[in-house]
Amino acid sequence: MKKLVAEFIGTLWLVLGGCGSAVLAAAFPELGIGFVGVAFAFGLTVVTMAYAIGHISGCHLNPAVSIGFWMGGRFDKKELLPYIVAQVLGGIAGAGILYLIASGKPGFEMGGFAANGYGEHSPGGYGLLAALITEVVMTFMFIIIILGATHSNAIKGFAGLAIGLGLTLIHLISIPVTNTSVNPARSTSQALFVGDWALGQLWLFWIAPIIGAVLAGIVYKFLSPEKG
Repeated sequence: MKKLVAEFIGTLWLVLGGCGSAVLAAAFPELGIGFVGVAFAFGLTVVTMAYAIGHISGCHLNPAVSIGFWMGGRFDKKELLPYIVAQVLGGIAGAGILYLIASGKPGFEMGGFAANGYGEHSPGGYGLLAALITEVVMTFMFIIIILGATHSNAIKGFAGLAIGLGLTLIHLISIPVTNTSVNPARSTSQALFVGDWALGQLWLFWIAPIIGAVLAGIVYKFLSPEKG
């Protein structure tokens, strides 16, 4: 239960910090954070939580990460579903808090609410295939980074930084394409509030990260078969 509570809190912080920076700060050009600021905000949520709850739950904060660890032989199958449920609920709670804050401003409009999308809902107008490739590849690389940085043979004490900076880089690459998911819990949390098109496109942001995670788990297990 402590692990699940930690995952709930961590995913809440990921959504509130990352999506919050997009909804509350990036909407004001005079603040100057833009895509770069949002990318760093997501990375910082992971860095802070890695050191806060990593020793409790492993700080997955993402169904794709849990699946990647399981495929890589580093996570117990019986814990997989409870972790995913805790992550999705944490993400929804984070989005709920963000909505309560954002809607406190007169004239608030839901808009995209930092949801993920493709086609006309892609920040850069990228189509379905580009979005699919982006999410699969970015998730694959993210899981490779995580499995490597947390391996027992890796340099100690720096996993949180490597993972957080990795997520920052992923956002810098893919925000223009899909608004960056690589995390089904993050995508679900925002889509539930936006509804309509966001729910209609949500399938991609579950399927693509899971594919990327499964492939990464298999590849890393081949590269470094020793238990991490």
